[in-house]
Amino acid sequence: MLCSAMLCGSAAWAGGEVAIDYLGTANTLVRVEATAGQYLLIPVEDNGPEARVEVMVDGRLDRTIVVRVANSKVDYKVPMDLSQYAGHTVALNVYTEAGRSNGRDASSYVAWKHFEVSDSYSFAQEQYRPAYHHSPAYGWMNDPNGMFYKDGVWHLYYQWNPYGSKWQNMTWGHSTSTDLIHWQSQPTAIEANGLGAVFSGSSVIDARNNAGFGNDAILSFYTSAGATQQQSLAVSHDGGITFTNYPANPVICQTTEARDPNLFYHEESGKWVLMLAHALDHEMQFFTSTDLKHWTLASAFGKGLGCQDGVWECPDMFRLADPTTGEQKWVLLCNINPGGPFGGSATQYFVGEFDGTKFIPDLDANGQVPTKWMDWGKDNYATVSFFNAPEGRTTVIGWMSNWQYAPEVPTMTYRSANTLPRDLSLFRGADGQYYMASVPSPECDALRGAVVSKANRKRINAKSASFALPADGLCEIRLTIDADRAESVDLTLSNVEGNYVKMTFDPKAATLTFDRTHSGITDFNEQFPVNSVAPTFNADGTVSLRIFVDRSSVEVFEAAGRFALTNTVFPISPYTSLSISATGGKATITNLHVNAIKL
Repeated sequence: MLCSAMLCGSAAWAGGEVAIDYLGTANTLVRVEATAGQYLLIPVEDNGPEARVEVMVDGRLDRTIVVRVANSKVDYKVPMDLSQYAGHTVALNVYTEAGRSNGRDASSYVAWKHFEVSDSYSFAQEQYRPAYHHSPAYGWMNDPNGMFYKDGVWHLYYQWNPYGSKWQNMTWGHSTSTDLIHWQSQPTAIEANGLGAVFSGSSVIDARNNAGFGNDAILSFYTSAGATQQQSLAVSHDGGITFTNYPANPVICQTTEARDPNLFYHEESGKWVLMLAHALDHEMQFFTSTDLKHWTLASAFGKGLGCQDGVWECPDMFRLADPTTGEQKWVLLCNINPGGPFGGSATQYFVGEFDGTKFIPDLDANGQVPTKWMDWGKDNYATVSFFNAPEGRTTVIGWMSNWQYAPEVPTMTYRSANTLPRDLSLFRGADGQYYMASVPSPECDALRGAVVSKANRKRINAKSASFALPADGLCEIRLTIDADRAESVDLTLSNVEGNYVKMTFDPKAATLTFDRTHSGITDFNEQFPVNSVAPTFNADGTVSLRIFVDRSSVEVFEAAGRFALTNTVFPISPYTSLSISATGGKATITNLHVNAIKL
């Protein structure tokens, strides 16, 4: 029975499916008729104050979430699945920031008039929603997690907030694909539990049944983030759709902050290896195990090495080969925030040897451990690989944003996307060092549609040569530039509003600069409108590029993968023109193809 309006300030909305009881200046009870529909739609104000929401089932606390319950306006509504509570009484005990101290009362929140129960939910199609990059159906997304390939299906998990478009309520969202391009949303994989929120981690396929959960069980390791950070295990017996937490969690306990477990099997030693980011100590820890449940600390790497300007996060390690010589090296990925070459978050890496317990980095000509960057743009972070990628490939995906401004980008019902999938290998630079090559995965070739513009052996000078892009701006651009006598060559993507992205090739410095200061909407954060610069690793005055343009991103690859440069952009309308010009002399467009994107 609901409290009477006189006693509790109760009011019913949505045909009796939801009833509101005001319990005090900062406390409101939302009672729900769970059989009235599959979803409770919760009104959210994107920039509103956070509220603590206790989900009560039959009068007992089921879980606690944080939601920006709409205070002055409703920006969108997020669904809470009620089907899991069939046959039970459900209520949300909401604690807002209202109170006597600020002279406000919870009853003034507009949210109470907009809760509703429904069998469906939908979100408006936003202008900057990517057309061919993975993004969450709704809500906040950051690090990719636990990715693996099995039986023709790529599984992508990710840090996700199901109850709003800013960081909070960390769970593992889940999407699957058969072609690495088209993604299907799946049910939430792993949710917060008594040990805390579910932070980043990785998954392995236990083909040897080392853990005793059955052949080919999916074992996902993640950081339980409660009062401290500890490492936990969840097991799936249905190919990664549903998970059960291991009863003896956590499997690794430490008194210092460590997170983001990443696993691989080391054939030579016959052991599993787990890497942890010892975040504040700026190092990676290596643990070994034979049963995936009991772990021994074997070594640590990184103190005083590489970029030390921010916390170390999201490790990964794998063996790569130089396709020219066949030589193999181990590569250790270390995501860092802040400390990126152009501010904020970025991915650095180390090349070296690994004996099953210790990583030994290669040294440069001066006997130092060099700092190397995986991507020279502002927007590639938390890059990690798929376990068990086919044909011996090392395939990775990153989070396409930057912690400096990720919560402030001009989207609403969702935030952030992933980079295109990339395949990795090694190449040797002119300095004798091995570097990591990164190319779009071969599945990306299927995106290549009709040719919109092309050129061959076209001479250019200070007067721009212009080429049409598709009307929707979605395209892949492939071109080779021979700077010849020119001091520099500019490639400019632009729209009718005057927004533009300029990429400048400097043959003498062997660099490519990406200028997004006039790319469109840039004023949401002062650290967004910057230039980023990549080395081309080529001294002969030429550069070959593959450029992928989506609604809110531009990814630039050297054709052989010698550099990648990823930046988000928010043009007022799509870029529909490419202009190319040379400064200080003539240059040559050796070849150019602009292809529309085939979705």
